[in-house]
Amino acid sequence: MLPYLDPHQPSQNFPSLSEALTDPDGLLAAGGCLSSTRLLSAYRNGIFPWYSEDDPILWWSPDPRLVIFPNQLHISKSLQKTIRKQPFTLSFDKAFADVIAACSNPRADGLGTWLSPEMQNAYIQLHQQGHAHSIEAWADNQLVGGLYGIAIGRVFFGESMFHTQTDASKIAFVTLIQQLTEWGYQLIDCQVHSDHLVSLGAEEIPRTHFISLLKQHRDNAPNQQAWQI
Repeated sequence: MLPYLDPHQPSQNFPSLSEALTDPDGLLAAGGCLSSTRLLSAYRNGIFPWYSEDDPILWWSPDPRLVIFPNQLHISKSLQKTIRKQPFTLSFDKAFADVIAACSNPRADGLGTWLSPEMQNAYIQLHQQGHAHSIEAWADNQLVGGLYGIAIGRVFFGESMFHTQTDASKIAFVTLIQQLTEWGYQLIDCQVHSDHLVSLGAEEIPRTHFISLLKQHRDNAPNQQAWQI
């Protein structure tokens, strides 16, 4: 039976990751709440929420885990050519609520709709507390792409991205990785396999390796100027 977290005890420990199901891959627990305390505890332990609006909150820690090491970022020649043209203006933390709202819109791949208003509000609260961040791509003063995630220590947990113009999210992602590298970040969590992210250098590693890296870097502060652009 799937462990159920008490929604009134946000500090309650998660089950051991060894208890996560293999089918569906990585499902660890249900219930709980979306308080900042619960969410930060989840990310610090390699766990993230993902569920449909009509379901209880579900907590996941898949094995293997998709990650990208900043020094292994791959930029194709065609994308390099597009980047040189500077088609977009890039910014950090200028429109977090707009980015997460855009990520919640239904897409052709069926993703996006999991970001219920409750989820959006929870991440906006994390943003206001300085834990969640966004990068935005603009064209003619219109938001055309971006992504958001959680920053803990020298680890960035990517959550979701969107684009309405070709390559807007890719260029935002590349810009983010380059900036994270300058700030001393060591690991970017991409959660589960994505051909799009693999093409940019992401790779799958065993969950045990991911947790080892997470423990190594989650308490090390990035360079002081991080997120002060």
